[in-house]
Amino acid sequence: MSNDHSKRNSSHDETAPSGEPEIDIRMGPKLQEQQEKAARKKKVRQERTKKAKRFIEEIEYPHGIHPALVPGVSIEDQLIRYRVDKGILVIVGLLIIGFVTWGILAPEQVLEVSTTALQWVMSNLGWVFNGLAVVLVIFLLCIAFSRYGRIPLGLDGEKPEFSTGSWAAMLFAAGIGIAIIFFGPYEPLQYFLSPRPGAYDPATVEAIKGAMAQAALHWGVNAWAIYAIVGLTVAYMSFRRGRLPLMSSVLEPLFGKKSDSLGGRIIDSLAIVATLFGTASSLGLGSLQIARGAQIVTGWNTTGNTVAIVIIMVLTIGTILSAVSGVTKGIRRLSNINMVMAVGLAFFFFVAGPTVFLMNIIPGVIMEYFATAPEALSATMADSPEMQEFLSAWTTFYWAWWVSWSPFVGVFTAKISRGRTIRQFVLGVLFIPSSIIVLAFTILGGTAIYLQHTQQAVATDGTIETLPAPENIFFTVLDYLPGAALIAPIVMVMLAIFFITTADSASLVNAQLTQGGNPKPNRLITAFWALCMAGIAVVMLLVGGPSALTGLQNFITVTALPFTFVIVLMCVGLVKDLRSDPQTLRVNYTQQALKSMVRRGIEKHGDDFAISIEPTSSTSKYAAGATFDSRAEDLTAWYQRTDEDGNPVNYDYATGEYLDENGDPIEVDALDDSDTSKNSKGTDKEAGEETP
Repeated sequence: MSNDHSKRNSSHDETAPSGEPEIDIRMGPKLQEQQEKAARKKKVRQERTKKAKRFIEEIEYPHGIHPALVPGVSIEDQLIRYRVDKGILVIVGLLIIGFVTWGILAPEQVLEVSTTALQWVMSNLGWVFNGLAVVLVIFLLCIAFSRYGRIPLGLDGEKPEFSTGSWAAMLFAAGIGIAIIFFGPYEPLQYFLSPRPGAYDPATVEAIKGAMAQAALHWGVNAWAIYAIVGLTVAYMSFRRGRLPLMSSVLEPLFGKKSDSLGGRIIDSLAIVATLFGTASSLGLGSLQIARGAQIVTGWNTTGNTVAIVIIMVLTIGTILSAVSGVTKGIRRLSNINMVMAVGLAFFFFVAGPTVFLMNIIPGVIMEYFATAPEALSATMADSPEMQEFLSAWTTFYWAWWVSWSPFVGVFTAKISRGRTIRQFVLGVLFIPSSIIVLAFTILGGTAIYLQHTQQAVATDGTIETLPAPENIFFTVLDYLPGAALIAPIVMVMLAIFFITTADSASLVNAQLTQGGNPKPNRLITAFWALCMAGIAVVMLLVGGPSALTGLQNFITVTALPFTFVIVLMCVGLVKDLRSDPQTLRVNYTQQALKSMVRRGIEKHGDDFAISIEPTSSTSKYAAGATFDSRAEDLTAWYQRTDEDGNPVNYDYATGEYLDENGDPIEVDALDDSDTSKNSKGTDKEAGEETP
């Protein structure tokens, strides 16, 4: 039966008149008509697409692609010849060497000059730091929840490089360091005994939550907003716009190619100086705590900062050896091990310490933070002499410290956040690490406050005057917990690893800034910056004398000030970039097109109309792009591909290939420093590393 049916169909096919359209009996004439109609529509769409492509080519967009259709440009896809910026290296290097020499030969004079400079900055420009810490939180949240929040930090459709869990873990690791162990028990205890003027009475039940909330203010969301703006800008301009990961690149949206001139080099130099002083401060504090731990473990009874200086020298040698030998994987493993040890230390304090007390105060600290943050952030230098002293020593100093750390931490957060949206980045960087830090401070600081409040274990007479030196407080609190003799050496090892990994990472960032953003900078330059950091840390200890924090505060606040204005430029440049982002342009086209088509439909057809896409005159008020010129240089210049010397080259965005004059694909390599140090495969013969 099926064979007969097949024959009938075959017979029909053979006898069908050649001049008439065939109708498939199995399909039916109605379905056949629908298919023919769909085919005609498809043909019309194809013709329109061809016309659109010809139109785009005729108006000469770079590489024949409309700015709203650019998928983004990644820095890895650019043709770059990385070179050492000898001007930055020599000038900044000589300034640091001169400063270290001056500090060693005349520490009293350096202290006098830095103290005078600090007083002037605090009196006249302290408001800059305080305002920046508040405005950046508002700015970032506005960006995150605006239409810009959906823009990816990478190419259209690009998936995040790391899973959400791994990304959160790395952000968590970024929040763990030397300062947690140094300031964790010390700072809340300081506020408990000597609170912010007018906040609460010292050494009271009310002071417990108030002290923890004050510490959370300094180390929480406001601190990470400073890091986040730098990280967001670097990630966006490198992975979305294809620019070099330099601080000077933030000027390109504002000043174009002029950002690669003297002004850009000054900005990169300021970033290097800020990173050197900011990181050196942590290294100095870490060495003080290691020295104190060594005294406890070995029974040495040394005075002054001599042991700490020796520790700096020894650990710096380890840092330099790691930089020169290129044992990156080993350093990374040490960092991961240290993160686990840090979590274990906090867990030990939580379990061996006043567990129930800590469980009770954690919710209260959170509520106290939100209740007191507006008042604490609104405090100014003009309130009173006491408030000026407090802000100079604590709040404003911290904002300056975070500014000095922002190039270092910002570059790190940018590297691990490729493929994330702006909204994901902002919310993740603001809240994941800050939550971890606040929890760590609550555990370490809460334990210290509990021991002081119940036993006066730290300050013997319950006043700030009898509080031990900051580097001693952690070990003083540890002595009251079981197993202190076993934990103390472990903490010393943790501090040493933190020292090496922090110095290694910060030196690497500075070396990249010195070499035009090279992801694999020269190892000797990396070692040089590590040596400079060590020298600055030594000077801080010499200048500060018995109170090392004095030298730290003086230098950080003064050297961080210029970079605050760079951060302001970052905000302006970022907004300008986001306004011309391809995704933003597509949204603009959508809104304008819908608005025009709906209006035109109502005018012509009343309630009964459908929206369709059709070409129209560029002068028509109904054109989707009638409100702006898509050929404007600020919309198109950024995705024009260039060679290593900045000359325009052909590129096919559809295939991701560079093209020769005949339109054929060509093989290209990103070059580093000079052609003479590369073989045909793009390998650095001297360092033995493959170039990016």
